[in-house]
Amino acid sequence: MDTKKLERQSGTERHDAYAAWRFRDFRLLLVGSLLANMGRNMLSIAVGWEIYERTGSAMALGWVGLINALPVIVFSMPAGHLADRLERRRIVWLTEVSLAVVSFAMAYVSLRHAPVSFLYICLFLGSVLHAFNGAASSSLLPLTVPGEIFGNAITWKSSSFQIASVAGPAVGGLMIAMLGGAAGVYAANGIASILYAAFVFAMSHRPVQREAEPVTLRTLAAGFQYVWKTKIILSTITLDLFAVLFGGATALLPIFAKDILHVGPTGLGWLRAAPAVGSFLMAMVIAHVPLKNNVGKKLMWAVAGFGVATIVFGFSKSYWLSLAMLFLTGALDNISVVVRHSLVQLCTPDAMRGRVSAVNNVFISSSNELGAFESGLMAAFFGAVFSVVSGGAGTLVVVVLTARIWPEILALKSLDGSGVDGKDTS
Repeated sequence: MDTKKLERQSGTERHDAYAAWRFRDFRLLLVGSLLANMGRNMLSIAVGWEIYERTGSAMALGWVGLINALPVIVFSMPAGHLADRLERRRIVWLTEVSLAVVSFAMAYVSLRHAPVSFLYICLFLGSVLHAFNGAASSSLLPLTVPGEIFGNAITWKSSSFQIASVAGPAVGGLMIAMLGGAAGVYAANGIASILYAAFVFAMSHRPVQREAEPVTLRTLAAGFQYVWKTKIILSTITLDLFAVLFGGATALLPIFAKDILHVGPTGLGWLRAAPAVGSFLMAMVIAHVPLKNNVGKKLMWAVAGFGVATIVFGFSKSYWLSLAMLFLTGALDNISVVVRHSLVQLCTPDAMRGRVSAVNNVFISSSNELGAFESGLMAAFFGAVFSVVSGGAGTLVVVVLTARIWPEILALKSLDGSGVDGKDTS
């Protein structure tokens, strides 16, 4: 009898932490997205630096956040519908090439010192393209690996994102210092987008038969309807939305670095990097020791721990304790990311994945941008410490309310949704 079969029957089969890497399409998608995410993180720091350098206005930076958020919220539903009607690989390829053109246009605007309004126009166009790109690329991942190792694929995808979140700003800042401006960073992001497009183009063509539904309000809203009916997805997305909305401290880190911890810009850089480092290391742990049993309870404890770590950070006057708490928030948040993305993809029929992924993207964008606004507003009235501490406490309240409203989340056994009414996740 086959050795692998004997191991499966006896329950002694070894976990393969690198299972997803054994599939060519996954390798192409992961490496390509790593390059693209690095480029986008580089672009993010370059845009902030150039706009503030040229205007000296904090409000000018605020417009960047609004311009990045609105197109994703407005266009995510049509983007999800398109991802469910057309070949997703082609959508990703076309949007990445278009994003490269936008990045090269930003480099030209920067070199010519054209009005800042042109940079805003480029950012808006890029955000519209990201809305269509995000829905298609998120629902492309399940096509690269078998369902039984999708959790492993999500873990590696998350870890690559965190690498980009740490390395991208560092490389972007170094390039600005070396080149004396942001134009080179914009051009580098354009090259990264082209490389990602090339990797996606090299992936296997997987034609999928889908119903050609007309574009109506009903079909556009189908993603929201599916999420609303599938309580295990609704509960995990809502939990993450409000946890980030209340518990995020990232927007206030400059205040803590300068006025509370007194560590200056270098210390601020490490504070910004700490959550990404924690998230990356947790992803490595999950890759080798995957989430298998009692996933729902582990998720709830992780989000509760996120809230506690946020509260400790808010009260901390020690730089090293603050660094450790931010590291912990990133590590615990990664557990939420793996669970949420796995459920969204594995509990959703392929014909609906684009629209459901679009709903997920709207929730993520809303929580990040509105969370930053909420933190800033609370800090303006009550101070930074109260804002962060009350946000962490709010996260704990969200955990309790989620368990009361959707008790099925505590019954969740594995990342494929099993354990909730047997195998039914709705």
